[in-house]
Amino acid sequence: MIAVIQRVSSSCVRVDEKIVGQIGQGGLNILLGVKKGDSKEDIKKLVNKIVNLRIFQDENQKMNLSLLDVKGEALIISQFTLAGNVKKKDDVLVLILVKNQLLQKLCMKSL
Repeated sequence: MIAVIQRVSSSCVRVDEKIVGQIGQGGLNILLGVKKGDSKEDIKKLVNKIVNLRIFQDENQKMNLSLLDVKGEALIISQFTLAGNVKKKDDVLVLILVKNQLLQKLCMKSL
């Protein structure tokens, strides 16, 4: 399991111009990639680590507060590409997701 965490003031996810998820008062964007074999215990550990990360500023402008401390929100976005393995020659996951044709050509040449 892998997560990319971004501190945000607000965020939303749109699908076909419809908002399907949003946070408004500030918090975290979490791009989450779940891999085969990840367990419930892995999820619990990751959640505990994320909500306790001290990445919000306190009154002295020090990064000393957690998501729990600031009562922030989290927008969790499924991002299966984070779990992809680009070392395998038969892994076409990157090519499926790259929309720019030039980048597709460069990816093909490197495989």
